[in-house]
Amino acid sequence: MKKDESLGRFISMILRHKPEIIGITLDEYGYADVNELISAMNKHKKYIDRMTLERIVTENDKKRYSFNENHTKIRANQGHSITVNLELDKKVPPEILYHGTAIRFLESIQKSGLQKMSRQYVHLSKDIKTAIKVGKRHGNVVVLKVYAKKMFENGYDFYLSKNGVWLCDKVPCEYLEQCNEK
Repeated sequence: MKKDESLGRFISMILRHKPEIIGITLDEYGYADVNELISAMNKHKKYIDRMTLERIVTENDKKRYSFNENHTKIRANQGHSITVNLELDKKVPPEILYHGTAIRFLESIQKSGLQKMSRQYVHLSKDIKTAIKVGKRHGNVVVLKVYAKKMFENGYDFYLSKNGVWLCDKVPCEYLEQCNEK
């Protein structure tokens, strides 16, 4: 549904970047009170009810959001530009992960590696297909192979978000290679 998609994007922006624009606050773990979120969205003409919110969370193909156990709080699973404690545990990554980006960023990445920029973490994909999908949002796509296991063995920490996105603080250029597979 187009309306759910639009509401989902708005919720993502609120829970990941700007809760203040509708007058709510997130707790230290990035959770918003569900009733406050619904009420604030409706006051800002982003009409939603609990059933619609539950559907958006359940049906979102990227599994962007999660509720607490009793569904009284909601948060984004990753992608924050604001500091929150996502309660992530360190994980041993697979040997190779992937990062999709726009070709126009390749020269800069080859010089300084992957940086988290305005986000809390660098986002990595477990497969090329997902990396391509992510990279296409930014323009003509290039996929980079990340030697994650080697990074881990050399002391870099990795985390796996609830929606399957691998996260790390940075990827130095010596652990990157342009991927020719598609």
